[in-house]
Amino acid sequence: MSGLVLALPLSGALWAQSDTAPPTLLVVGDSLSAAYGIEREQGWVALLAQRLDQRADVINASISGETTSGGATRLPELLRQHDPDLVLLELGGNDGLRGLPPAQMSANLESMIERSQQSGAEVLLLGIDIPPNYGDAYREAFTGVFRELSQRHQVPLVPFLLEGVALTPELMQDDGIHPTAEAQPIMLDNVWPALSPLLDGAATTSEAGDPASAETS
Repeated sequence: MSGLVLALPLSGALWAQSDTAPPTLLVVGDSLSAAYGIEREQGWVALLAQRLDQRADVINASISGETTSGGATRLPELLRQHDPDLVLLELGGNDGLRGLPPAQMSANLESMIERSQQSGAEVLLLGIDIPPNYGDAYREAFTGVFRELSQRHQVPLVPFLLEGVALTPELMQDDGIHPTAEAQPIMLDNVWPALSPLLDGAATTSEAGDPASAETS
């Protein structure tokens, strides 16, 4: 399935008292963030843009079927094009479903974290799990990648994007892999506690770096 990049520029209330541009939030993910099988405006990223309501520009660069390798290849141009303040990395699920080596996934995600940080962006890592039939050893190595990268690079982690969703049949589509529209608000609620402090920090940094703001402070 071909992917579309959805840009949802939002600016207003929070920024009404200064000329500072709102922070830019870039989501780089796979079908879980690309709203596979449902209307794109029903997806958790679109719901995030609605919840932010004038606090940030949200760029959804997620593509169904994306692997960490594909994301790592695309990321430099996305960083150049959008110059994000925050990068949400939601990749790895397709690596796991294909049985790709966790070490390879780790190297790709680490590259994306480092590139994002070097560009000046904060990073939020969104973890995922795989079905038990892949075996305990592979599953532990897979989920361990997210924990290890979070600790090594001091980036916040959402341990499991589909917490409260994956084991509830009525919240999953018939393929048993992709969540329904009804599940999307739960996914957003899973992300929000880790994301909200980063947004507050991005707003503070943006205001501190604005000459007009400095003159009036």
